[in-house]
Amino acid sequence: MQIGILYAMKKEAEGLLRLRGAPEAEWMAGMPCFRLSRSTVVCVGGVGKVNAAMAAQLLIDRFRVERIVNAGCAGALCDLPAGALVLGTECVQHDVDTTLAGDAPGFVSTVERVSFPCVETLETMTLLMNMGFSLTPGSVATGDWFGRDYARAQSIREVYGALVCDMEACAAAQVCLRNGVPFQTLKVVTDHLFAPAQEQEYQDNFLAAMKRLDEAMDVYLDLMEE
Repeated sequence: MQIGILYAMKKEAEGLLRLRGAPEAEWMAGMPCFRLSRSTVVCVGGVGKVNAAMAAQLLIDRFRVERIVNAGCAGALCDLPAGALVLGTECVQHDVDTTLAGDAPGFVSTVERVSFPCVETLETMTLLMNMGFSLTPGSVATGDWFGRDYARAQSIREVYGALVCDMEACAAAQVCLRNGVPFQTLKVVTDHLFAPAQEQEYQDNFLAAMKRLDEAMDVYLDLMEE
């Protein structure tokens, strides 16, 4: 199976790249891509929904991937500890709002849905838990927003029931849905959207949290490439 791993930032991808032999970058559409093996490629698409969508389509068109995994950091909307791994069961776009037209919050009219699926959640959880990892399954809320707004964070949690918030997952999931490509997302908590010192928390936790994600992704690829 050809697998595409999609990160937003180079610093999120660096650990896995080191574990996999630090391959040279191949640049496409301004995005660095790294061949980890004959069956796995990493693309660092950039932060935000448009960049994630571009990267997902590039992985599908140029590398003919048969699955995309979006990996990276996320802010918690609940009391999950920093370093907790969240395996997405579904993704939503919290910044899509056509409620004035009578739609539900987050409704994407192009595909007529709010929730975008993630595949093989139970199977992947079982595989990784058998290898010693602790994972929490749950919904990932995506939007082009990084800020301290407690009311907005509370609304996202209440309306969508999401555990974590990011800026890429659901954009990639939408591209995968339209292309008929299975999608997964694995996130690690670096900060909490209700914390007064959220930005400092992110800075303090990033390296240790990403190390945990790197370890999980390394094992995941070993299992998928068997």
